[in-house]
Amino acid sequence: MTRRGGPEQPPARLGAGRHITAREIPDRTVSTLHELTTSDGAKVAGVLRVVPGARTVVVLMHPRQDFTHHVMVPELLARGAAVWTQGSRSVNNDLNLLHEQTVLDLGAGLVFLRDAGFDQVVTLGHSGGGTLTALYHQQAGLPPAERISRTPGGRPVDLGGAPLPLPDAAVFLAPHPGQGALLARLIDPSVTDESDPLSIDPDLDPYAPANGFAEPPAPSSYAPGFVTRYRAAQRERLARIDARARELVAEADAARRSHRRSGSAADRRRSLAPRIITVHRTDADLRGVDPTLDPNERPYGSLFGSRPDLINYGLVGFGRLSTPQAWLSTWSGISTHADLLRCAPGVTAPTLLVELTGDQASFPAEARAMTDALGATDRTHRRVRGLHFGGPIGAGEPTGSGLAAEVIGAWLKERFPLAD
Repeated sequence: MTRRGGPEQPPARLGAGRHITAREIPDRTVSTLHELTTSDGAKVAGVLRVVPGARTVVVLMHPRQDFTHHVMVPELLARGAAVWTQGSRSVNNDLNLLHEQTVLDLGAGLVFLRDAGFDQVVTLGHSGGGTLTALYHQQAGLPPAERISRTPGGRPVDLGGAPLPLPDAAVFLAPHPGQGALLARLIDPSVTDESDPLSIDPDLDPYAPANGFAEPPAPSSYAPGFVTRYRAAQRERLARIDARARELVAEADAARRSHRRSGSAADRRRSLAPRIITVHRTDADLRGVDPTLDPNERPYGSLFGSRPDLINYGLVGFGRLSTPQAWLSTWSGISTHADLLRCAPGVTAPTLLVELTGDQASFPAEARAMTDALGATDRTHRRVRGLHFGGPIGAGEPTGSGLAAEVIGAWLKERFPLAD
């Protein structure tokens, strides 16, 4: 499928909620849709958008979201770069998302782009896409024999046998430290019964006035002792869920071994029966309501809305449903391989990290730590005013995505040829 862009529009505007209304892609853009086969036989798809003369291509991918219409696409095209937006095998359905498999998905995309003849390939990881691209850079830079061969849940994954072309540069836009690391600060440790969404330890309740919570929109104020106890309890809850996930993985493995011995349909059914982990109350980061913790220019509330004290009890939230394998691979801050701080030393290509000053998922101390951990000698950390998804902090202000695009475009132009 080929499509040419329409007339250029004014810069991006703030849309409803977390969405930003982007400008149209430049009218000289040619867009083509491609289906790819990964090294382990999965099918993934991507859209390549090219402006005449583009020799540098920027790759946008997220492990579980569709970035086809990401707000940065027209911004990058307008600055003379081609753009490849790719989906993983788990787009919009992360029930069984294994980060190790998304590395294979991204690898298929980079093989395609190298074969297409681009001179430079640059990854751009926004939000959770940052950790995916960091994990990819780390694994692609290792000798095949040293790459990951099993998921944290023990499932074989052949990264060593996969072609993983090294990118020429890396850009991180509002990267959080990883879905597991993010959830480690979001998960509510006051849950006492994983089967009961209303169970609570009042001494750890983040939304109890006795612990420092104030009625919204007034800011809360948590004592340092409570913060320390709370964060320790968050890790303890993660460890309990990890232990349960490993029990369920072991049950499934035992059923498969039994089926190989017996060949019985009953054992086969036991091996196939879904084991789903439900994680209640995952919108409880103290930083969402206490602006003195890791302070920046963020508004009150979480990524999901201005009342995390209510949202925490609803359906919306990270990591709410997953298989045991996916929990260990993606959502466990203890077990996952996809941790940006741990992967960052393996990112040795020229690197730009753009921090958004009103970010509600990545905070200043984390941005500094991630930048310091990067293995690149050519590394740049820039801060622009904006929210996590690229919106403006204040009404009438430029969008964060537009300000970031200016920084990214200038950084690319200093290093790589871009089309006029």
